[in-house]
Amino acid sequence: MEDALAFIESNLEESLNVETIAKAAYSSPFHFQRMFHMWSGITLGEYVRKRKLTLAAQELAVSSVKVVDLAFKYGYDSPEAFSKAFRKIHGIAPSEARQAGVSLKAFPRVSFQFDALGEDEIEYRIVQKEAFTVVGKSAEINCGNEGRTRQWFWGESLADGTLSNLSALGTDTPLLGMTLNFDEEFTYMIGREAGPDSLMDGLVLYTIPTSTWAVFPCDGSIPDAIQNGFRKIYQMWFPATDFEHAGLPEIEVYLPGNSQAEDYRCEAWVPIVRK
Repeated sequence: MEDALAFIESNLEESLNVETIAKAAYSSPFHFQRMFHMWSGITLGEYVRKRKLTLAAQELAVSSVKVVDLAFKYGYDSPEAFSKAFRKIHGIAPSEARQAGVSLKAFPRVSFQFDALGEDEIEYRIVQKEAFTVVGKSAEINCGNEGRTRQWFWGESLADGTLSNLSALGTDTPLLGMTLNFDEEFTYMIGREAGPDSLMDGLVLYTIPTSTWAVFPCDGSIPDAIQNGFRKIYQMWFPATDFEHAGLPEIEVYLPGNSQAEDYRCEAWVPIVRK
């Protein structure tokens, strides 16, 4: 990960993409993006933008460089696109950054330091699972507001009857939360394994191929238990093993019980392949 960060810093004036950055970390693009987000709390694309605009603001403050030249230097297609992105980060137009005493924002380079989080082991098991289909409801979620939006979607699914409809399907399987197509945004699906004739109005089907999964028990009340579980998977388990993300959906398995109880147990299922 540190090699990839060094690569980013050395190429902020170039056009950067996830494939090139992930290659510097000897990682698949999907695995690197997911690792980066879980470690830093922001997406890779957002991090690169903020680092570029941090350096751009510094140049504007101490030099006479033209805004149009700076826009192209940092990979923007037009001065207008650069100005829009600059204002979003700094709250002012690029031309205002030259004014004496104006406040600018600096987004520092992140550093990935191994943190055992006060624990020295993680319980998991490896599961080979045949292809299966999930029936449920999905929504597009922005990574920048991920936690609140997931909880909102669960609340909406309760209020609009989706959870009741899933229960009425009669399949003796737990509720699932699935993260698909992770990027700046991702698809989040609430559902359960489908049985015969599971599809009904308002629900969709998603088939997951035969896969190998690392399964982690997550103890405690929801949502903290599942959020902390995934954080430990990416900050502790992946760096300690010879596995990486297989690029398939991640699954939250909500087992029967009181999900607000301190002794509640759910599971995090992560698709894996050997590096």
